[in-house]
Amino acid sequence: MQVVIVESPAKAKTINKYLGPGYEVIASYGHVRDLPAKDGSVDPEHDFRMLWDVDPKAQKRLSDIARAVKAADGLILATDPDREGEAISWHVLEVLKEKRALKDQPIARVVFNAITKQAVTEAMKHPRMIDAALVDAYLARRALDYLVGFTLSPVLWRKLPGARSAGRVQSVALRLVCDREMEIETFVRREYWSIAATLATPRSETFEARLVGADGKKISRLDVGTAEEASAFRAALEAAKYSVRSVEAKPGKRHPYPPFTTSTLQQEASRKLGLAPATTMRIAQRLYEGVDIGGETVGLITYMRTDGVDMAPEAVAATRAVIGREYGDRYVPSVPRKYTAKAKNAQEAHEAVRPTDVGRRPKDVVRHLEPDQAKLYELIWLRTVASQMESAEIERTTVDIDANAGGRALELRATGSVVKFDGFLTLYREGRDDEEEDDENRRLPAMSAGEPLANRGIKADQHFTEPPPRYSEASLVKRMEELGIGRPSTYASVLAVLREREYVRLDKRRLVPEDKGRLVTAFLESFFDRYVEYDFTADLEEKLDRISAAELDWKDVLRDFWRDFSAAVGETKELRVSDVIAALDEMLTAHIFPPKEDGSDPRLCPTCGTGRLSLKVGKFGAFIGCSNYPECKYTRPLAVQNGENGEAETTGTRVLGTDPESGLEVTLRDGRFGTYLQLGEGKDGEKPKRSSLPKGLAPADVDLETALALLALPREIGHHPETGEPILAGIGKFGPYVQMGRTYANLDSGDDVLSIGLNRGVALIADKQNKGPGGRRGAPAGRELGEHPTLGGVISVRPGRFGAYVNHGKVNATLPKGTDPEAVTLDEAVKLIAAKAETSPARPARKSSTAKSATAKAPAKAKAAPKKASSAKAPAKKAAKG
Repeated sequence: MQVVIVESPAKAKTINKYLGPGYEVIASYGHVRDLPAKDGSVDPEHDFRMLWDVDPKAQKRLSDIARAVKAADGLILATDPDREGEAISWHVLEVLKEKRALKDQPIARVVFNAITKQAVTEAMKHPRMIDAALVDAYLARRALDYLVGFTLSPVLWRKLPGARSAGRVQSVALRLVCDREMEIETFVRREYWSIAATLATPRSETFEARLVGADGKKISRLDVGTAEEASAFRAALEAAKYSVRSVEAKPGKRHPYPPFTTSTLQQEASRKLGLAPATTMRIAQRLYEGVDIGGETVGLITYMRTDGVDMAPEAVAATRAVIGREYGDRYVPSVPRKYTAKAKNAQEAHEAVRPTDVGRRPKDVVRHLEPDQAKLYELIWLRTVASQMESAEIERTTVDIDANAGGRALELRATGSVVKFDGFLTLYREGRDDEEEDDENRRLPAMSAGEPLANRGIKADQHFTEPPPRYSEASLVKRMEELGIGRPSTYASVLAVLREREYVRLDKRRLVPEDKGRLVTAFLESFFDRYVEYDFTADLEEKLDRISAAELDWKDVLRDFWRDFSAAVGETKELRVSDVIAALDEMLTAHIFPPKEDGSDPRLCPTCGTGRLSLKVGKFGAFIGCSNYPECKYTRPLAVQNGENGEAETTGTRVLGTDPESGLEVTLRDGRFGTYLQLGEGKDGEKPKRSSLPKGLAPADVDLETALALLALPREIGHHPETGEPILAGIGKFGPYVQMGRTYANLDSGDDVLSIGLNRGVALIADKQNKGPGGRRGAPAGRELGEHPTLGGVISVRPGRFGAYVNHGKVNATLPKGTDPEAVTLDEAVKLIAAKAETSPARPARKSSTAKSATAKAPAKAKAAPKKASSAKAPAKKAAKG
């Protein structure tokens, strides 16, 4: 019997079917060991010795593996074909050695790029040893990440209260987001005008041409900068006579895109399907590990973590056959297309992400897949097939036009292009469909040199330059890849960490840095600039790749890094927090104190009128405070940020107007718990009246009238028709509610706290009273995932007060932050249930507070008889009751 080790149970089940009797396939459930989260796990003083702890969740699985290996004839390590997969095999082997489970059994390492019967059986014919260079690269990467995180993070905690962590790749990705935000904030809009004429041929066919030259000088996009200039050009063109100077038609081609790599898959799935990178990788993992297709579990795509763009020759041949059969021989190139990319590491340059069988069309498998799985498979299939199709043939036409206006020589140009043969475009276009340009279908009428043209109208349109857009998750991944920062397997986790740490947030699918993220980046740029430089991080990635190619010694790389890094950390020990805050205050001036429209000093305190505003740090993080504290207690969040169009957004303080009754200023502000309204500033130690915004009300939609109505809450909506008690509507800690006496009922999503009427209020109160004091008729049933594979009983995913969770019997396991409850699978739920059961032993009977109190009053007795401490509590409890 041969024992085969893979990562996941789904993979194990599929491969077990392929291999048949004589093999036992066991899942490790991913990594089985890690560096413990404590100081000293990587010890630079002892040649970077690394201390590994077995994951408590993996203890039983490793014992099962060891037991199986002891009775086996051989061990085959078949984890994923990348650096992480190599590391998992190495960890499993090291644990088995420690458990003395290995005697003289042969050990082999096999890899397969796809989980199909052919790929698995072929891989078994070509075993090898564990690649030591890949393991070294893993060890170096893990040690570097640990040393940066566990060395920098404590510095952040001491010098920058409210900061949570720093990371080698994470902090550089955060800097990208913050640098882009700084570009947006400091962007100065520039006015420009576009001048275009609608012209007609002698056959009355119209088209549009734009002004590109005047008096022998070229006119580019931004050259016409004022309304006066635009008006002068428009007047000249109105009086001009037009003729065709030249017509040039050039044939051109558009070539198909290569098949997907990890990063391009994440980018296209984000643009076309709206999927986050982490979601894309989770779905792709399922497609790779296998899906039940007509009673047979089949891996539908090749391995999804890759930098490679090449495909196996047999896959290329199969793709060309599908193209000929489905679209005709005209769409099949005479020579198969060959794509190459500069591989980060020759040993990790796997095939591109492609279907394992391109003959398995999306429509053939859609009924067997979940909706998102079907969409992602179709995207991969289309891209793969299009990559081997014929190029599109396009004819691009350029017409140059002379306009003579009273001695002024003006030049216009019209462009158009026509798709002569659609080629791969018949199947696939990159980007979202609603964003595709239609230039290829903009035809120009037939014209010839010297032909006169008639003026059908001149238009001059005003425009303003726009700042660069914020990064989406897809565009950030693309930028990181361009800079050589991180690797395909890290992108999704890096983005997830930035959001979990609340360093960035997603707003309209764009990444916006939070204030704490801006502070962390400013701190690192001020005191650890080298370690968040793009070139430095990319150079380190290249060294890690060279380690995996056996070109560098991994400990030499660590020594070089640690020598300079530890010295830089040592220099910060003498830094005072006040010095750090002063440096950040200066560095973030444009963000914290943007110029005011009236030109007044943005640092002048609006409350006392004499104090200077500056950056302060408290136990809950950073804020802006007045220099006249404690006499003046004015504070506000960090900044009013700019949107992508340069307009101010409501992320700091926005004045809405004045309350006509009190004369106090009504402002919209950002706080620790979200956006809120405030009336005045409060005096003599009294807090000003405040109100949070109801869910669904965007800050940009709040006007003075709405603000005053919210600040006036709670409001009486009427009296109960039976009891006569008043019913109030207001906003509390848990959102909008209606109240009668001591009964509170939350409003549903369709209810508006400002307009809800008496009838609806009575119904909500009655429903709440019928449910009883707990407010629940029982836990929601949720979505059933299936039977537990070993223990039996239904597993379901349910909504909860503190987030969604999976349930099995009496065990409830909260879903990890960011996990979509609708995407949770049975396998994932089983893992969560098992982990929860292992870490949550049965709770002891709860002891009353009076018992603790009584015990505490008799320390001498408890000390004299420690073995009877528990029994001594009983009479104490009885005495307390009496």
